[in-house]
Amino acid sequence: MNVSDAVERRVSIRAFKPETPPEETVREILQAAARAPSGGNLQPWRVYGLAGAPLAELKAQVAANPFGETPEYEVYPPNLWDPFRTRRFKNGEDLYATIGIPREDKPARLRQLAKNGELFGAPVGLFFCLDRKLGPPQWSDVGMYMQTVMLLAVERGLDTCPQEYWARYPQTLARLLDLPDDHMVFSGMALGWRDETAPINTLRSDRDPFETWAELRGFS
Repeated sequence: MNVSDAVERRVSIRAFKPETPPEETVREILQAAARAPSGGNLQPWRVYGLAGAPLAELKAQVAANPFGETPEYEVYPPNLWDPFRTRRFKNGEDLYATIGIPREDKPARLRQLAKNGELFGAPVGLFFCLDRKLGPPQWSDVGMYMQTVMLLAVERGLDTCPQEYWARYPQTLARLLDLPDDHMVFSGMALGWRDETAPINTLRSDRDPFETWAELRGFS
């Protein structure tokens, strides 16, 4: 598989098979991803992988506290504006359409949202953390590390779903991960094999045309 194939296959999967990938495979992915770039080679990422009993304990604690905690940060700016608002709205509508949930069915939408806390049934949860004294450039570095993890997972036949949802549970995660006081959770990620029969996994989110967001200048 080449990089282009991996980029094309990677999508956010929201229904997983229960089988757990081998620990050695997960280790290989995380270790190989450390070749991701970071400014000044700071390598600011700190990663925790949970499976089995530790992951079950996390899911149980989240289920017992469905409203979450005070988030570490806001995933989206308040009063999101266009074109970002429209993109987010359409993505949500397209997602719920795959599973037949109309906009007016708020309880069903909330039940689907709660599946984030179950990592959509994934057998592995990855949590990406960094020192809270670091700044936005280092957040970008962690994002590049995460993207590398996702592409390496595809190469090995696995699937992922990055989840900033986990910013809603900073205290729970800090306690269960035994996270140093000066570190914060930036994002989680579900990892496993996709359920090919699940309608929700048919979603491929839109991308705007190249001309909307890019310009090339000086080429002959």
